[in-house]
Amino acid sequence: MIPSIIRRTAATLFVAALALPAMSQDLIARQAPVDKKMRAMDSIAIQHLFQQEREEQQLLDLEDPAAELYPNWEDSGINLYGNVQLPNNYKIDLRDFCMPTTNRIVTSNYGYRPRFRRQHKGIDINAYPGDTIRAAFDGKVRVVDFQKSGYGNVVVIRHPNGLETVYGHLSRHLTKKGATLKAGDPIGLAGSTGRSTGTHLHFETRLLGEYIDPAKLFDFANQDVTGDFYIFKGRGRGTLLAKHEAETDDDDSADEEVRYVSSESEAAKAQAKKDAPRVRMHKVKKGETLYSIARKHGTNVKTLCRLNGLKRTSKVRIGQIIKYS
Repeated sequence: MIPSIIRRTAATLFVAALALPAMSQDLIARQAPVDKKMRAMDSIAIQHLFQQEREEQQLLDLEDPAAELYPNWEDSGINLYGNVQLPNNYKIDLRDFCMPTTNRIVTSNYGYRPRFRRQHKGIDINAYPGDTIRAAFDGKVRVVDFQKSGYGNVVVIRHPNGLETVYGHLSRHLTKKGATLKAGDPIGLAGSTGRSTGTHLHFETRLLGEYIDPAKLFDFANQDVTGDFYIFKGRGRGTLLAKHEAETDDDDSADEEVRYVSSESEAAKAQAKKDAPRVRMHKVKKGETLYSIARKHGTNVKTLCRLNGLKRTSKVRIGQIIKYS
């Protein structure tokens, strides 16, 4: 009797032992879809977090666009930067753009005009009265003004990529000073206000007040930009003798023009460059602060604040350019 009970118990235990691996496999199989679902949820949450951070950064960039580059924010004039130090190289991001007008015909190019004996500081694009003019990039409106003997109704926008764009001869403004815009937002209607002989858009692109030929950035014929990025190369010290701007366009009588030095000898230029104080800059990396940057370059936070117009409590952003001497 007892041996038969023992045999039955042993058989039960043997069957149970054989069943355990199968049960474990079933459990793992049931858990696998749950694990995949959890990983997918984690991935979505991380992507959402990154997107939220990008949007927050974009909002900060629009509140004070290109703050690491420009010394101030003024809304009373188009070019108020004086003798500001230009970067030797600056990478301008041309992605996420919008053509300021759908018109493709350039009626007047950038450059010197012998007829008026002065520079044409932008380009003129054909337009029809009432055509909508749009912001070329995300940005913040710095100037909304009317200049009877110059641009007429004009809008100036500063963009996070470092550019400032100027839109002249508008018949009407559709934006206000301090407004934050997305690329493509309407800013005005085409017209012929100010010093103009016919309806067109006078369009300028500048960096720290330095003119850049818009044709190097925009291909109006194909309604596109010339590339994803444009490398701005600043002028050397002493190259620009006078940048005397009368805030006027070039459709009628002559005004002040841009004059460049040509009388300095190469030796004098070389000596001036040698004697000039060297400006050193640091590009902010992840996790850096004013204190760590100062310590790295053997200076102090007070000096960094003075050179960059910052406060001790200012937070630096990744990619921001900080002068340290």
